[in-house]
Amino acid sequence: MAQKIFSDATQALAGLLFDGMTIAAGGFGLCGIPETLIAAIRESGVKDLEIISNNAGVDDFGLGILLRTRQVKRMISSYVGENKEFERQYLSGELELEFNPQGTLAERIRAGGAGIAGFYTRTGVGTMVADGKEEKVFKGERYILETGLTADLAIVKAWRGDTFGNLVYRKTARNFNPMVATCSRMTVAEVEQIVPGDEIEPDHIHTPGIFVQRMLVAEHNEKRIEKRILRQEAGYGVDA
Repeated sequence: MAQKIFSDATQALAGLLFDGMTIAAGGFGLCGIPETLIAAIRESGVKDLEIISNNAGVDDFGLGILLRTRQVKRMISSYVGENKEFERQYLSGELELEFNPQGTLAERIRAGGAGIAGFYTRTGVGTMVADGKEEKVFKGERYILETGLTADLAIVKAWRGDTFGNLVYRKTARNFNPMVATCSRMTVAEVEQIVPGDEIEPDHIHTPGIFVQRMLVAEHNEKRIEKRILRQEAGYGVDA
């Protein structure tokens, strides 16, 4: 079995990055994002990237740091509302966007990983989402065709990984990371801790090691709150 564990993100990404490539990045909002790998991609200087991700991070965190350095050419996303730099680049025509309903994006990634070329969904029918897409009627209901998504590289973040590459995610980090891990021929995972190959119970594994080719211990594990909103009590101010 090939060695899967690498000393750092630069080594784990060696030979995988090239200009114009498509990268699928795990995470939901700012939860479970591969911070260490994103930082290494920024340092590599690779450019004209197409990124498949639930979101584009925020201005100074997550995928937002790649927008700051103009390394991203196109985003395939479902939520971009917290990133002012993203907004600026998109409105000025510097950044391309393929916008997806969130469930559709998740299913497109899952379909790509499962070898499914496309599927029909009711979501988006009659809206701009349906523009240019094939439409069919099933049982009297209109559906549009969505295609599966695949990438040149998938980067994910997990809580635990074993020496075989099996991964376990925690809580919200489990939303997009498991699908992203399957949609590329090359998946690199950063994990908070690596354990021996017999330590994770088989029933607890979320991503089997067959999907993971390279792994490293994450150097950055900042758990930010994307937007803090506190209820204002009568007679008290709001500490936000």
